[in-house]
Formats: sequence, structure tokens, C-alpha cells
Amino acid sequence: MKNFLKYTLATITGIIIASILLFIVMLASISALVASGDKPVSISDNSILVLKAGVPIPDHGDQNPLSGFDVFSMTLTPAPGLNDILHNIEKASADKKIKGILIENGLLPSGWATTGEIRKALEDFRKTGKFVISYSDYILTQQCYYLSTAADKIFVNPGSMVEFKGLSSEVMFYKNALDKIGVEVQVIRHGKFKGAVEPFILDKLSEENKAQIKDYAGSIWSSVIEDISKSRGISAEQLNRIADNLDGSLATSALAVKLVDGLMFRDQLNDTLKSLSGTSAGKDLNLVSMSKYSKVPDPSRNYFAKNKISVIYAEGTIVMGKGTENNIGGNSYADIIRKERLDTSVKAIVLRVNSPGGNAIASTIMWRELDLAAKAKPLIISMGNYAASGGYFISAPGTKIYADQTTISGSIGVFGLIPNAGKLLEQKLGLNTETVNTNKNSDFPSIYRPMNVYEKEVMQMGVENVYSDFVGKVALGRKMRAGSVDSIGQGRVWSGNRALKIGLVDEIGGLKAAIKGAANLAGIDGYSVRELPVIEDPYTRIISQLSGEIRMSILKRELGDAVKYYNMVQEINDMSGIQARLPYFIDIR
Repeated sequence: MKNFLKYTLATITGIIIASILLFIVMLASISALVASGDKPVSISDNSILVLKAGVPIPDHGDQNPLSGFDVFSMTLTPAPGLNDILHNIEKASADKKIKGILIENGLLPSGWATTGEIRKALEDFRKTGKFVISYSDYILTQQCYYLSTAADKIFVNPGSMVEFKGLSSEVMFYKNALDKIGVEVQVIRHGKFKGAVEPFILDKLSEENKAQIKDYAGSIWSSVIEDISKSRGISAEQLNRIADNLDGSLATSALAVKLVDGLMFRDQLNDTLKSLSGTSAGKDLNLVSMSKYSKVPDPSRNYFAKNKISVIYAEGTIVMGKGTENNIGGNSYADIIRKERLDTSVKAIVLRVNSPGGNAIASTIMWRELDLAAKAKPLIISMGNYAASGGYFISAPGTKIYADQTTISGSIGVFGLIPNAGKLLEQKLGLNTETVNTNKNSDFPSIYRPMNVYEKEVMQMGVENVYSDFVGKVALGRKMRAGSVDSIGQGRVWSGNRALKIGLVDEIGGLKAAIKGAANLAGIDGYSVRELPVIEDPYTRIISQLSGEIRMSILKRELGDAVKYYNMVQEINDMSGIQARLPYFIDIR
């Protein structure tokens, strides 16, 4: 027995020591990867810059040292952000070593506004005389096809498919399912277009909601068709006929209707790229990834100018407190905005908004600092894929608002949902509750019973108060009458083009246009760009986030594209307080 205990203790001790050593070795390996990632690199002559499309693209390149870390292969490949891609394309246009750009198309959506902004950058790149080639091995999705129409040539694998069918938006309704399990959702709202509540109280779209979806989806599609028509030399009418008939489903039919320029296998693509880049047949192509090219020094970039423009990236759901790197913490962003407002070297602020909204109080905290900033210096708003509800709320103080033509914006409305699960608990599960109150409404609101008339009136007053504040702040920022804001509010969602016509935005343009506009309003020529928020100490982040990043890496590997639904559920679990957010998760495809 004594020997058994001795060997058992020795085994446990060995496991603990081995685990500690393994952790130290892993930490050292990751630290080495992070350190090596900061070193500048050079590229060879006749290089081709590779743009990975059809992948999620954040507005701000992920500065997390574990971003792109694959625990299985022990490699570090951080995904570039929109800011990195736009800067790299501009840098490559003047780089004599870069002969052209290859678009490698994937399968996941990046967002219509993000795609449109990169597309515009590629069109500018082509004006230098360098080539842009698009290629797809499997399926050329609609967003990737839209991007690819900025290329000189679009090639696809002979066995692939081209998705070109128009836009679709689906809404799932829960009312009948909730009725069956005995749950009633009590709704308090302002805004006839605030469609978030409809899945809980209806079994189909209201005419108002159907009209707004048709309007903003139709507006986005019209903009896409117009751009494609100009690039491909195919009339809008013909493009819509192709979409109606699904003529691009097969690679051969897509070639027949001139959606693409050729069918070729990967080896044929390589031969074509060698010819275009001046690479001899016996040599390998010099393909340069975006992440690698980001480390190539840019001789034209001014890093040390006295005057600065601060670009603050607000991406994700607006939440209370500090938040995380995946959302917008109201308090932490208010601190950032305040610091940039008080910094005399910062001559203008650009707030890049890519948010469906979120917590109303957190939005108000940010609005206050943004309103003060706009009084001190030019505050330019650059809207990405989404800037709706709370996302528009924080945009309202802007001196000037830029949006893409496909941006989802507006959604000026407020709602509240109180579930009544009393029937579910009592009749379905056999559970009942008994409440003892010290005051008349101590248990308000309760999920165990329906609201009475007075409680509904109190809830309605709260919603009306938040909506009135929302409308008032938009009216103040946009210099409009409150009645005019209310008429275009009511929870209605608008495309960027529609928002321009009704006065919710000032100009159609992307992030680069917003930065240039900020410089013009500030009256400065030479300036450096400060991008925020800045990452914390990388080694502290490695220690604090290692377990979480490994867990997400495993989830992504197992769930693939479906991981987005896991993230949506996590967002819902984190919600608290009154929400000013988009009516539902919008995924237009």
C-alpha cells in the first residue's frame, strides 16, 4: 500500500510538472511568433498580391496576438481588416515590385458595404495599369462576384458554379411554437416598422415590415446591378433576366451569358499569372498574402506628423461597461473618445460604425462624449455594413456622415419584450409560484404572470421616453425637425442610398473618403492616422485569453460557418436593459 501511494503521488507530481513545462513551452512559442510578426519584411520582384475574398473581414485588423492562431498546427496567421486591405491595395499601386492582384474567392459573406469599399479600391488600383484577376475553385458567391467585377478578368474552375440570383431575406416566426409550450410574449413598442417583435406575436410579416424589407433589399440590389452593369457592359435588364433564370448556375452557362471571362483549372491560372507578372515558366509565382504585405514598409506613409486624425473603430453590439474586443463597451469607448477630444494634436476624429445597435444606456454614454467631441473638432462618421438603431444613435452627433450605398441604417425605434411563462410552468411543467410583495408593484415586471393595464402603461411610458430622446438627438445632430425624424423613424430600416435621400447621411463614400473628408474639414494637409482602440500588452493578453482562443478555435473547426449562430446566442444571453438595436439579425444574400 505504501509503494502504491508513493508511485501514485510521483505520477501526479510528474503530470503537474509536465503540464507546467508544456504551458511554458507553448507560451514561449506563441511569444516568438508574436515577436517575429512585428518585424518588417521585403518582397521579391514580379510579386502578386493575394486578396482573400469570401471570408469575414472586420473593419479593424485584429490586433489580438492570438488572432489567427491555430492550436493544432501552431501557426499564427492573423486575418487582415478592411483598414489593412485598403491601405495595402493603395500601397501596392505605387509598389514597383507588385505587378497585380489575385482575388481568391471563398464561400463566406463579408458584408455588402465592406465588399463595395474593397471593390472601389480595386478599381482605383487598375487605373495604374496593373492587372486584377479573379478566380474561384468551387462557388463564386454573389458578394464575391460583385467584388470580382472590378477585375480585368473573371476566371472560374470548369466544374464550379456562379451564384447570381438576386437578394433574399428570411424571417422565422416563433408565435405558434410559443403558444404550444404556453409562453406569451408581451410587447411594448414605438414604431410600426420595428419588426423585431413580429416573430413573437405574428405568424407572417406585416405589410409594413414586408414593405421595408422589399425596399432596402431592392435598393441594395439595384446599386449592385448598376455597378456590375458598368463593369461588365451588360444592361441592368439583362442582368436581372440572368438572375431570374439562374443562368449562372453552371460555369459553362455563366460563360455563355458573359458573367465570367473564362474557364480554367489552377495550373492554367498559374500560367496566366506568370505571363501577366513577367515570371518565367520555370519559376514559382511570387504570391504575397495581405498579412505579409502589411509588414512591408510604406515609404509614402507619414507616421510622425504633428497633426493627427484619430480613427476609432466601433464594431459589434453596443454593451454596458468595458466590453470585449468583439463588441462596443459604452464606458471604454467613451473614455477613448474623451481622450481624443482633449488631445490637441488630434485635429479630427473619424468614428467607423459597424453596429446593429444594442444597450440604450451605453449608447447614450457614448453619444454624450461624441456630442462634446463634435463641438471641439470635426467628427466624421463612416458607416460600414450596419449603422442602425443604437448604431445610428451614436452616429447622430457627427459633423458629416458617410455611408456606403448598401449600408443598413436608420431603424430609429424602440421596443420591449416581457415573456409570460406562467402557463408553461404551471400547465406543462407542474410548477407554480407564489409571490409576497412589500409594495403594490414590487414584482414588476414578472415572467410568471401577465402584465396588468397599469403596468403596460408604465412600460409604454418608458418606451416612449426612450424613443422621444432618440428622435430628439437625431433631430439635433441632423438639424431636422423632430416631426420629420419621426416620419422617417418608426423603426424603419433604410439602405445607404435611401438614407442619403432622406437626410440621414450626407455622402456616399467609404472609410478612405471619410478620412480625407476629416482632413479637409480640419484644414490640414500632412497628417498621421491614429487607429483605436489600441491593444493591451500582448503578453498579458496571451495569458488571459489563451483558453478562450483555443476554445473558439475548436468551435470554428467543428462548426464551420455555423459558429455565427453560436455567437448570436451568446449576444442574446449578454443583453440587459432597454435595447436600441436592429429588428433582427439581418443577413442579406
